[in-house]
Amino acid sequence: MMPRRRTRLQTSRSIIIAALTSLSIVALFTARPAVASAFVKAERTQFVLDGKPFYVTGVNNIYLPWGSDMEVTRALDDAVAMGANVVRTVFGATIGSPDGTIAPTIWKFRNDGASSANLNIHGHYFLYWDPYANDMAINASSMRKIDFLIAEAAKRHLRLILTFLDFWSYTGGSYQMSSWYDLPTHEGAPLETTNPAFFTDARVLADYQRWVKFVVERINPVTKIAYRNDPTIFAWELMNEAQAPVALRRQWETQMTAYVKSLDRNHLVGAGEDYPIFDVPGIDFVTWHGYPKYLAITPDQFNNEITSKCQMAPRYQKPVVLEEFGYARSNSNPDQAQAYKMWLDTMAADSNCAGWLVWALVSRQDDGQYPKDGYSQFDVRHDNGETWQVLSNAAHLGRKSLTMSGWNR
Repeated sequence: MMPRRRTRLQTSRSIIIAALTSLSIVALFTARPAVASAFVKAERTQFVLDGKPFYVTGVNNIYLPWGSDMEVTRALDDAVAMGANVVRTVFGATIGSPDGTIAPTIWKFRNDGASSANLNIHGHYFLYWDPYANDMAINASSMRKIDFLIAEAAKRHLRLILTFLDFWSYTGGSYQMSSWYDLPTHEGAPLETTNPAFFTDARVLADYQRWVKFVVERINPVTKIAYRNDPTIFAWELMNEAQAPVALRRQWETQMTAYVKSLDRNHLVGAGEDYPIFDVPGIDFVTWHGYPKYLAITPDQFNNEITSKCQMAPRYQKPVVLEEFGYARSNSNPDQAQAYKMWLDTMAADSNCAGWLVWALVSRQDDGQYPKDGYSQFDVRHDNGETWQVLSNAAHLGRKSLTMSGWNR
């Protein structure tokens, strides 16, 4: 049979349908949120991405889990401007029962009038005590803040270190979780004995694991990707600055690292320690936090600490990261920028150092002002001042000096 000749109308319809189909495909791909291409891995003393070295140049920011959307994007934009490739934050906050009657909140929860950077969480808490179920509950609605953070970080080609819990009580942390069960805590005692029950009580251990499972398995409604499958997340961390005797910390970290990895085989896992234990099984990279003010040492002595910690990397075959550091900008410390330059130069020159994250980046709040930090004065601002330039130069140099994947600019 001879094929029927297509009419002009049929041909026009075909062209229109084909064009609409092509536009739909283009729209599908252009509308899809940005996603990192591969997971960062650890190989011996360094991080790698797509088989190429990845040197961490990063920032910490405390208010990303509760700041307004504009405050979050300003902070991420400032991280990009500095040249950072990793941003770290800690999940917060943890409270008692929302009405405050059954299980009191142990910190200043309703910090009205303060800025986000000064712990006004605007009602965005994650864990609380449910007096009706007589059990820990998860405030899933606040996870929208983390969904947004991950999606916005991906757009900017930034990776995230997400820490499941804070040890300290200033936003609840481990102390609040212990208080739900009237476990003894001893703030003000030697640090290693302040909250030991958190690391041993079966109820708290179960609560912590339930929280970890909820986070790791969550599907981000913005990106449509489960957190455990999203390469935008650089690593999980068990806790910020856990304080307990070394044997107890090692036991808890070994147990919880194994649990995280039973749920997620893609991501690195770190402890988030300030005083590191290098030989914890399953921990992929070692972190330490350093502040000359609190260590009662000089900037030169702290520089020696950097070398000492990095020298442990080849011994334990793990990357070592200076995850927090700060030197107050004050009249008594006119050499802040010079100190930072010395430390950053030392790390850049030492192949055993895997990178750094400065404490802490702050950006303009919704009132148009930078937050005031009159206490520690470790805040870093995009003000093009001398310290900012030192950090920016070091970050861009660190990224440029290593051959990285197309994920980086």
